[in-house]
Amino acid sequence: MSSSQHPSPETPIDAEGATSGAVDLRDQLGQLLMAGFEGTEPSPAILDLIEHHQLGGVILFSRNIVSAEQVYHLTSTLQAKARAAGHRYPLLIAIDQENGMVQRLGEHVTLFPGNMALGASDSPELVTAVARATGRELQALGINMNLAPVLDINNNPANPVIGVRSFGEDPEQVARLGLAAVRGYREAGIISCLKHFPGHGDTATDSHLALPLIPHDLARLEHLELVPFARVLQAAGADAIMTAHIAFPALTGNPTLPATVAPTIITGLLRQRLNFDGVAMSDCLEMEATASTLGIEQATVRALEAGLDLILISHRYDRQLAGLAAMRTALDEGRLSPARLQQALRRLQRLKARYLSWERLPQPEALRQLKVPEHLELQRRSYQRAITLLRNHQGLLPLRLAPEQRLLILIPQKEGASRVEDQRYPVEALIASIQGYHPNTEARLLTLPLAESEREALHTDITQAALVLLVTVNAYLDKDQSAYINWLVSEAACPIVALAVYNPYDLLACPQLTTYLLTYEYTRPAIETASAVLFGAAHPQGHLPVSLPPLHARGEGLSY
Repeated sequence: MSSSQHPSPETPIDAEGATSGAVDLRDQLGQLLMAGFEGTEPSPAILDLIEHHQLGGVILFSRNIVSAEQVYHLTSTLQAKARAAGHRYPLLIAIDQENGMVQRLGEHVTLFPGNMALGASDSPELVTAVARATGRELQALGINMNLAPVLDINNNPANPVIGVRSFGEDPEQVARLGLAAVRGYREAGIISCLKHFPGHGDTATDSHLALPLIPHDLARLEHLELVPFARVLQAAGADAIMTAHIAFPALTGNPTLPATVAPTIITGLLRQRLNFDGVAMSDCLEMEATASTLGIEQATVRALEAGLDLILISHRYDRQLAGLAAMRTALDEGRLSPARLQQALRRLQRLKARYLSWERLPQPEALRQLKVPEHLELQRRSYQRAITLLRNHQGLLPLRLAPEQRLLILIPQKEGASRVEDQRYPVEALIASIQGYHPNTEARLLTLPLAESEREALHTDITQAALVLLVTVNAYLDKDQSAYINWLVSEAACPIVALAVYNPYDLLACPQLTTYLLTYEYTRPAIETASAVLFGAAHPQGHLPVSLPPLHARGEGLSY
């Protein structure tokens, strides 16, 4: 699209947008807010923001999802309310459909691998196809913005919030696959959003819970964390970029200042050094990294001062109103200049003009684009490309069990590893898929740490099994799980096959494991594909996109 099709950053907003007058500008400040709400129908709170505050965008979560038809009705109703309220352009309707472990729509759409599983395939063509298919299904539901792809480099195994949401640890690979994803979303007509600038991968703190700190200087960031962002911006530009609630004291001089509100990072690094003039948005300001340090009102104003254009407040109506009130007060008192706010409004208007119009909203028949055979075949192919066999030292795989031989599955009972997840782990699907290949299978769900009586009972179970399938879920971050695995390996007389169903680093918790299969995500299609690999109905094709020092180098994977 040529630059002549959009107003330049210097073009005054016309009478249909905001004018240069402070009174008119105050009425448009809601465009700078993206808000979430509770329920599967438009809540009174979200309707008030749309009808009386010119809300710019809405974010959907699993709490808003019941069925595909319901989501379509919800988005259609929200847009109808915005149009009736006089909005010039449709609402941005966004969602975190990163795929893999972070996806909000469940089985109502085609499930695709997340970033690290795609990183195991290292195929830009596959990544583009997955993003394009994901985008088409989002479009059919009336969702026009995906808060993806994640461009963080997962170079810290202890990272509790990025992990498998990253394509891997190699900045060039992350850049290559991130660019492929952006192209796929654009082909589907979906607004994408690169995140989390300037890089969330090298942290050991979840920013939903506290403020992480990265001590690296600019030279290190340019060598590693910034590479994917810079490459994508250079090659294709970006529709939007989301900032990280992380402190970079080497850049800001302040160990308690989140990047989201740091002018040095937003204006200096993103705008000036990387020359980004698209929409820069915050991660949710209700995350503890900002909510408990700055508070909603101060964080809202300081983020806009720093150079952001869109403020995300995902949950509470009172906080959304507080953010809007803080914008108006800051404008009235001169803390936020009309020029800064008009600049933000222009960027948002330009983005909406490029992608959205009242005449191009999806029609009900678009729902026929969900879970089409082409997408289901892409799902099958992409998961097969992901599953990675890292160790098969005893030649146990594929499994060749006689019908009378008993297979024991040991599964730790685990909740979501971080607040960004909101899907249940598919334990029942895991058991059913294994039993489909070998009916003489029993499963034990273990609550850790094991009591002595539980350990004795488990020892009895192990002695009666011909083979143990050991399922691990981030054991390298879980002392109780790690201790139980090492005990099991020392006690078991039968062979053990380890299936790491989340981050691939669990081999670090127990290097003695000799058979090690990776799925990179605890999702139904990943589990079902791994089951096929275990029994030889499919072949492992993935290659490790991270390192397990000193055990294995990045890129290793076996086949049989």
